[in-house]
Amino acid sequence: MSDKKHPTQLGKYRITEVLGEGAMGVVYKGFDPDIQRTVALKTIRTQLDADDDSPGAPASRFRNEAQAAGRLHHPGIVAVYDFGRAENVAYIAMEFVEGRSLASYLGAKVRFTDTDIPGIMSQLLDALGHAHEKGVWHRDIKPANIIMTTAGGRLKVADFGIARIESTNLTQTHYMVGTPSHMAPEQFLGKPMDRRVDIYGAGVVLYQLLTGRAPFAGTTEALMYKVVNDMPQPPSTIEGVERPGWFDAIIARALAKRPEDRYATAEEFKQAITDGIGQSIDDTGWEKTVMLAPARARAAQPLATPTVAPPSLSGTSLPGSTAGTASAPTPSHWDKAQLTQAELTLARHVGPLASVLVRRAARECHDISELYNKLAEQVTDPRARDAFLGQASLVTGGHHRTAGGGTAGSPSAGGSKGATAGSAGSGTLIGGPLNEAVMDKAQVLLAKHVGPIAKVLIKRAAAGTDSRAVFFNRLAESVNDPAARAKLLAELGRLS
Repeated sequence: MSDKKHPTQLGKYRITEVLGEGAMGVVYKGFDPDIQRTVALKTIRTQLDADDDSPGAPASRFRNEAQAAGRLHHPGIVAVYDFGRAENVAYIAMEFVEGRSLASYLGAKVRFTDTDIPGIMSQLLDALGHAHEKGVWHRDIKPANIIMTTAGGRLKVADFGIARIESTNLTQTHYMVGTPSHMAPEQFLGKPMDRRVDIYGAGVVLYQLLTGRAPFAGTTEALMYKVVNDMPQPPSTIEGVERPGWFDAIIARALAKRPEDRYATAEEFKQAITDGIGQSIDDTGWEKTVMLAPARARAAQPLATPTVAPPSLSGTSLPGSTAGTASAPTPSHWDKAQLTQAELTLARHVGPLASVLVRRAARECHDISELYNKLAEQVTDPRARDAFLGQASLVTGGHHRTAGGGTAGSPSAGGSKGATAGSAGSGTLIGGPLNEAVMDKAQVLLAKHVGPIAKVLIKRAAAGTDSRAVFFNRLAESVNDPAARAKLLAELGRLS
């Protein structure tokens, strides 16, 4: 290669071609001179591999892909051979697969037959079953990550960049990971996940194979609402689809809202399909369909990267809106900092869905106390609702009726006597502005719960805000025990 933009070699691998280029990095076709085989070399841009080492950062996802896929050895999973650095570039050497993604075929309106689909799903579920046995959950199963090979009728699962490896901590609480159209409810809600998140993803793929479309569509915020609350239309009832009705029950179970209502394993999912078809599955029958599909013009494709978003989704529209609509702005009669604080407080109880709920409630409410009372309706557990209203009292200075019959915000509930209710048009301060003296006192109180790291947490909590309510709630987020957290909030609320 003579292009100065690209290296001619990475480590021992000779680069022969650019396969794809995107925001994350470049994928090259390469050659391993030791084993005399062609490989794919996936790289990450130097600036993305440097500073941010957080679980959701590109560098972390890149290393995670090597670690997750590297422990898997299955014909249905793209093999990882090597991980290294050369010329200030990190790279993964992996199996070079000749083929097209399932997304490419679906995008070209290729219709897979009723006998093709069980074969595709059988291979996909076999691959997922192997990964699950090894303690790896992919968490981003979608057509773009399924490669249909051009020979042999085999498919391969790719891109383990956001996979969860059992017994490791590669994700961050309250971060959404995945592709919104293929995410399970627990991914949106920030709840604990296990292998059944892949069962849901595989269910979405099955739905697309049957209908040519995903079960839900819309903006991220609209998808979040639909995935958590709505059931998709059964495939056999969609006009023009004309699929056997026995698929409907399988879809309903695979896409169940609660993980415990889905198939427990990939093997159980596969068996349900086998039972539905009433005979053994031809794993490779779909090869003829892809061979007859229209050829795709060869072009460099951008790297497909999943969404990794924090709980604040302020740039999205309301549930029920259609794809392509403008982002829903923050209601003009609210201070943005107040809504951000409400999101942070509610997210502890409902996860990333807090962003949707806060913006929807903000359009119906006119003052801060009304807003928090409205949001409390979304916290179904009585004790959790009490805790939420107790935190809300620090912001509102009000006395909210709790599930236990008392009032959050009173001295007995840990509220601040000096707090004043803020109006919708101005920020809320508790007992005066945030200053160095308050921060020093808060550090002493926090250190009782977390030790010397309190100094670091204080600086982080104070960044970008002059609101005591925001500052105190950020500090409370660092204390895991509910009773200790409530005690800290009560002590912070009494600072002068």
